Amino acid sequence: MLRTILVVDDDEEIVKLITKSLRYEQFAILPAYSGREALSVLEENNIDFIVLDIVMPDMDGLDVCRSIRNSYNVPILFLSARDKDIDKIVGLEIGADDYMTKPFSIQELASRIKAHFRKVDRLFKEWDELSPSNEKTNSALILNDKTFEAYLNSRKLDLSTKEFQILSILMRHPNNVLTREQIYENVWGDEYGEINTVTVHIKNIRKKLGPEHDFIKTIWGIGYKYTERVQ
Repeated sequence: MLRTILVVDDDEEIVKLITKSLRYEQFAILPAYSGREALSVLEENNIDFIVLDIVMPDMDGLDVCRSIRNSYNVPILFLSARDKDIDKIVGLEIGADDYMTKPFSIQELASRIKAHFRKVDRLFKEWDELSPSNEKTNSALILNDKTFEAYLNSRKLDLSTKEFQILSILMRHPNNVLTREQIYENVWGDEYGEINTVTVHIKNIRKKLGPEHDFIKTIWGIGYKYTERVQ
């Protein structure tokens, strides 16, 4: 079955360019030319990945991302002309999984999307081998790797796909320190991107877990480790 990608941009030429390239890579493409249209398409279809512009006339991409995160866990890659670090940080903090700036390389975009799915497929295989029940758990936190759902004291956590993957990788190596480079390589791949992305996602995970559940420890100058001890 083909994976379906929703491409959202008010520039029809950009949508056509991305559509042509990704169809060549054997993805199914659904276009949307505004934020509200994107939400409508998402509601009516099974979407596996979203490429989302930020600056659009009716509803900007940041608001679209916030709305999606209220109901869906689908991966989102922002594709935007906004190229300042603060724009990237804001995009990641509100729930995006990746960020590229315009002008962009269509080959890099396709590579990032394919890398995402390779990582997901590999993690599914590893999780099947490591955990027949598909769950990782301690006294408070449960992750289901088949549904990409996480629960803390029976409360469902609103984690993005990348946040879930980071937390799952850390939980699979309890009390072992993983560097930011190791986390990035396992979640995003090592071809493109910024290593500080890991720091932003760790910050988001901690915020969603809450200060009373300090599962993720920072090992300054090295990386992070997961501990099952509840603070």
